[in-house]
Amino acid sequence: MLIAVVLFFGAAVLLFPKLKYVYAAFQKSSNAASVVIYLSSKEQQLDVKNVARLLQEKGIISNTDLFELVGTNKEMNPRNIAPGKYVIEPGTAYRHIWNGFTINGKLNGNAEQSVQVSFENCRTLNDLAGKLQKQLDLDSTELMAYLQNGATLSRLGFTLEQLPALFIPNTYDLYWDQTPQQFVDRMAQEFKNFWTPERKAKLQAVGLKAPSEAVTLASIVYSEQSRRAEEWPIIAGLYLNRVKQGIKLQSDPTFKFCWGDQLKGVQRLLAVHREIECPYNTYKIKGLPPGPIYLPPVGVVEAVLNPDENEYIFMCAKPDYSGTHNFTASGAAHAKNAKAFQNWLAAELRNR
Repeated sequence: MLIAVVLFFGAAVLLFPKLKYVYAAFQKSSNAASVVIYLSSKEQQLDVKNVARLLQEKGIISNTDLFELVGTNKEMNPRNIAPGKYVIEPGTAYRHIWNGFTINGKLNGNAEQSVQVSFENCRTLNDLAGKLQKQLDLDSTELMAYLQNGATLSRLGFTLEQLPALFIPNTYDLYWDQTPQQFVDRMAQEFKNFWTPERKAKLQAVGLKAPSEAVTLASIVYSEQSRRAEEWPIIAGLYLNRVKQGIKLQSDPTFKFCWGDQLKGVQRLLAVHREIECPYNTYKIKGLPPGPIYLPPVGVVEAVLNPDENEYIFMCAKPDYSGTHNFTASGAAHAKNAKAFQNWLAAELRNR
């Protein structure tokens, strides 16, 4: 009898840890609705205790000891817990939660979710980095350092000035824990997909040499006209006429770009502003500037590749609030249009 009792308790001692693990593994999450969580290796070490603490704070688990037990038995640690975005559904077993956090062969978590990332209205790479930092676990300073690295530029085949042309404004499904290289590689693939043989043929047909030149011209077109898409092909045709005829583009947004934020909010640009020495100032240089002055929407790039066939070389805003322009091939007509606009603008400013 004594032997039987000893054997029973011995077996119980040996089996208890396994039984406790099985009990813990089948415990289910406490959340009544789906909960989104973000695991970041930058904020804290992704170990069993820190992950358990986060899930308890989010109301996903009620027993951290049992949850940690499952994680420990699965040998979860900072090397195999994948950072990223996760959605924990109600009633998810503890073992399944940990399985979802486990890094797979693609270096993502088994249950990791993508996020939608969009970047529009970016004038510079710094603007782009700032927008991405708000949407991804990506430090803007680290991204800028990667973009400015000579090895990165050499691999991509861009100068730093041309590099904004790589980034096509759109909405993308990305993983929240993107590294700078992963993000840039994805954008390089999107760039390659966009620049089909058909688009490259159109590029040559309009007299441009490289995709970056088309994006640079598109950035000028969009900076001149961001409100009325119907004018994009007209303005593109006008500037292409100037390029072909060897006439300086003389685009106000280019010299404004040279001033950075110093002219932000300034409505009336003056001759003194045009005198700035800068490789982007098309009142000083002939042809296109060294790179884009904006990250233009795809539609503007398409307008550059499919320009309106016109003879215009001058444009001037109309003296009204329509946001449209008067176009002409005549210097005398342009001078008249410019005078009318200047008089109207001066009157509007006086009446405010």
